[in-house]
Amino acid sequence: MISLAGRDILHAWGKFVFTGMGLGLLIGVTLTMAGVYRGMVDDARVLLDNSGADLWVVQKDTLGPYAESSSIYDDEWRGILAMRGVARAANVTYLTMQVRHGARDVRAMVTGISAGEPALPGWPPSLVAGRQITRGHYEAVADLATGFGLGDTIRIRRNHYRVVGLTRRMVSSNGDPMVFIPLRDAQEAQFLKDNDAIRQQRRRTAANPAFNRPGTPGVLEAVTESQTSNPFVNAVLVQVAPGHAPETVARGIRKWKRLTAYTREQMEAILVGKLIATSARQIGMFLVILAVVSAAIVAFIIYTLTLGKIREIAVLKLIGTRNRTIASMIIQQALALGFIGFVVGKITATFGAPYFPKYVLLEPMDSLRGLLAVALICVLASIVAIRAALKVDPAEAIGG
Repeated sequence: MISLAGRDILHAWGKFVFTGMGLGLLIGVTLTMAGVYRGMVDDARVLLDNSGADLWVVQKDTLGPYAESSSIYDDEWRGILAMRGVARAANVTYLTMQVRHGARDVRAMVTGISAGEPALPGWPPSLVAGRQITRGHYEAVADLATGFGLGDTIRIRRNHYRVVGLTRRMVSSNGDPMVFIPLRDAQEAQFLKDNDAIRQQRRRTAANPAFNRPGTPGVLEAVTESQTSNPFVNAVLVQVAPGHAPETVARGIRKWKRLTAYTREQMEAILVGKLIATSARQIGMFLVILAVVSAAIVAFIIYTLTLGKIREIAVLKLIGTRNRTIASMIIQQALALGFIGFVVGKITATFGAPYFPKYVLLEPMDSLRGLLAVALICVLASIVAIRAALKVDPAEAIGG
């Protein structure tokens, strides 16, 4: 019967192959959607790995700095550094925004890093070209995905920065490439108002009777100073000294500094379980819909092919062919159709992934699961055709 199924496929090979290619495009979309989810998870893990931190210290009772807004004083790192079990501590800010280069805008996560040695947490761990930031202002290190090159001038808010280094695979949890600038510049870009807003606020303050009463000298000057300086950062990244457990150090920070501290496992749970949970559910729904559509297509094609050879099936029954053999032939055809579709889909997903807007991670185990799912769908989809074949009356072979 394997030979019979093969001969039947060869008899209508054009329809079979083109149908398999159409099904393959659908399977390719399914594999790509699964790869998008894997890519989102990998982006979150890469973000944590590249930070070089063991602990993330953020504003109390927040999920910052990636999932929620967090704001703490930029001198907190000194007290944290003095605590037992802390090897290194550094301030960091994160701001997702449009970075302008010439006539185009690039969506990027602007990261402010503390001055010091590149080994500090928050610094890009390695470069593919150029050098690290060495000046306190107006230098930047950018990910290759931004499209920036060495020596390019980019604009962040009202300041211009020269790209002095390039890195690779430095992305946010949303897949946006990262741009690193000095911490003070990042604080200004994130927290300070523009010049027009500052002038307007000064006029409002000067016109406020509360600041013009006798006996309140220096109030206006203090307000003006608060508008032109910023003492906040989003988080303090901590590296734990060897021999100390991150959770033990985190408990000490929570107790004595009145801040929230997350370990690597806790931060990964926040990013994967909360930040991308909605996207994961959406992708899961699409996968279910695509699986149902694929099953419907296979069922329709196999059913159509079966109806086209009712007379041949009647002849097989007349000569004593068992129903199990006929059912096996139909299942083999469905599996062949699914295999052609899977091969086409796998090739499409592999070559199309680099051009997808989001990072697509195609794991071998996902491909294996996809192949098994396609086989199962094909077997289930052939049930309708099998029922139609088994109802054929052998007398049709004589009467036709």
